[in-house]
Amino acid sequence: MNDAAERFDVVVVGAGPAGLAAAIGAGSKGAKTLLIEREARPGGILKQCIHDGFGLIRFNKKMTGPEYAQHYIEQLKKTDVECALLTFVTSLKKDGDVFHLTLVSKNGLRYIEAKSIVLATGCRERTAKQISVHGTRPAGVFTAGSAQYYTNILGQMPTKKCVILGSGDIGLIMARRLTLEGARVVGVYEAKPTPGGLMRNVAQCLNDFDIPLYTSKTVTRVFGDQRLTAVMTASVDENMIPISGTEEKIECDALILSVGLIPENELCDGIGTEIDRKTKGPIADQNYMTMTEGVYTCGNAYHVNDMVDYVSESGASAGANAADHATGERCLVPVEAACDFLYCVPQKLDIIHMHSKTVLFFRSRDDRKKVTVSVKVNGDVIFSKKYTSLRPPEMERIEVDFTNISGDSKIDLIMEDKA
Repeated sequence: MNDAAERFDVVVVGAGPAGLAAAIGAGSKGAKTLLIEREARPGGILKQCIHDGFGLIRFNKKMTGPEYAQHYIEQLKKTDVECALLTFVTSLKKDGDVFHLTLVSKNGLRYIEAKSIVLATGCRERTAKQISVHGTRPAGVFTAGSAQYYTNILGQMPTKKCVILGSGDIGLIMARRLTLEGARVVGVYEAKPTPGGLMRNVAQCLNDFDIPLYTSKTVTRVFGDQRLTAVMTASVDENMIPISGTEEKIECDALILSVGLIPENELCDGIGTEIDRKTKGPIADQNYMTMTEGVYTCGNAYHVNDMVDYVSESGASAGANAADHATGERCLVPVEAACDFLYCVPQKLDIIHMHSKTVLFFRSRDDRKKVTVSVKVNGDVIFSKKYTSLRPPEMERIEVDFTNISGDSKIDLIMEDKA
């Protein structure tokens, strides 16, 4: 025990939409709460998302990213939650039932003890090296988030003529944004045979602006010394391997990457929290507690969401549950998703702390038409829903009543073609 340590009931790491909701959720329960954020202002990525479409589920209206974040910031001001900005967590360890954190800021080191932790650290973008784009290292290769920051926060145009690799939502949104600012987007290139973002973004961001989308094509190489001058594209086969003889060199001054997001969970290493190889986030139960007692996860640190409304929903629940946390045994039953699914969360159900309804999120592995998704307990169907279409980029949410399961129950999530 460190005699100089300050003591809190709940510490929330990250003040994006999940962290803000978690801190408010914990504070509303009367827990002494500390919210830690490495940037100068709370809000996370929402600060640079000036397009609308946020808040449709939670507030039933369209909001821009900054408007959505400000709603939670104003709520936070009404609580007793302490917010530590420009602060980094350099160490997180657990000793018995107590968590020990070392923080660093312009004011120096700060030592914290907490009863429970909420990890709301969000996610990061994959880079060119992670997807094996070869060539030199010129200026002009940006992740979509970086290009968005330059354009919307700094007010600087990162490109005049660009190629976008990957059709994730932020890449689609940046194709439209850069076009509106006067840049020429040569095209959006996607290695998979279908778009990687929501279909509404394909329609509103590409089709409405006559920006071409090239599927089953990728960027294999970049050219340029000081600044990017061109990229090499190529068609790919069903295994996404470039096909010889299909190469095309395209002149441009920027390559924008929208090639996937990875949950940010480095802090889990210090406390041994088990990570799911499918989601790249922690394994957790329906109350958002990970396999490490007292550690909760939410938002994109848990799994990459496609709607900020669901990020906030998980944050509010994780924060409230962290405030109510009392050490004790859990009885965990795994949820087994069939191979038709990319993943399903939560991965386990704690039958001792079960609610009337449990929210399950899942993504299909492939594009599917006319299917029925069912939840079985010991072979008996307790929930089913018919879908006319399922796509991997589009996350699905269902609510299931698991109150009658026992510790030896077998829970399966299956997908079947409709007759």
